[in-house]
Amino acid sequence: MLEWLTVQPVWLQALFATLFTWLMTALGAAVVFVSGKFNARTLNAMQGTAAGIMIAASFFSLLLPAKERMEGWGSGSAFVAVVLSVGFLLGCLFILLSDLFLSRLNAFSEQGMRSGALACFAMTLHNIPEGFAVGVAFGSLTGEAGTFIAAVMLALGIGIQNFPEGLCVSVPLRKMGFSKGKAFFFGQFSGFVEVLAGVLGAVAVGLISSLLPWALAFSAGAMIAVSCAELIPSCVSAGKRTAVLGVSFGFALMMLLDVLLG
Repeated sequence: MLEWLTVQPVWLQALFATLFTWLMTALGAAVVFVSGKFNARTLNAMQGTAAGIMIAASFFSLLLPAKERMEGWGSGSAFVAVVLSVGFLLGCLFILLSDLFLSRLNAFSEQGMRSGALACFAMTLHNIPEGFAVGVAFGSLTGEAGTFIAAVMLALGIGIQNFPEGLCVSVPLRKMGFSKGKAFFFGQFSGFVEVLAGVLGAVAVGLISSLLPWALAFSAGAMIAVSCAELIPSCVSAGKRTAVLGVSFGFALMMLLDVLLG
């Protein structure tokens, strides 16, 4: 299966990868059918591991390939630094703005004005750069096994992160009075946008190669922002030891695979 996937067009690889991330969102949302709870320690470890993978992937799968690609084009070091820095900061800014939008919706919810559809929209907006990052990672493949594995690991990290995300959308909606079916629908739908964003990212960088460094840096910034703003604070507040072990394991796993296969 893996050998078959490596020879497929990059947009198809991105499609399969983001279908996996969406499936993980759906699995998390499906918890609402069996229980309103999920083991906190397991969830904590999953978030920490996802954060570690995503932080490592931001460098090994996104920033480093962008730097190497621009140097291969003959770009000067100053120009490379500007592109990577600006693209990275734009990715961080996108996540911060989406978080601000989500916090405003939370304020509305306290006044009884928030609907399940609106909550789903906010989370969907938040998921766009994650799917885009997966698509860009596959769109930048060089044909080496290491780059393909790095892109797969990025999708894995985002998928792991999406499981608690789906759960955290569907379970509160269920407690708000939504039926299990509607709570699941909104929970899984919040991750479906990653499929569209992933295919778009892979196609875009394939058609316009000059966009690749910008897209890679933007995606790296988004991944770091998600890890620092959501995953790490959440898992640390629930238990520092498990969180640290999870983040360390995720980072080490990603680094090990990149060094061995790169």
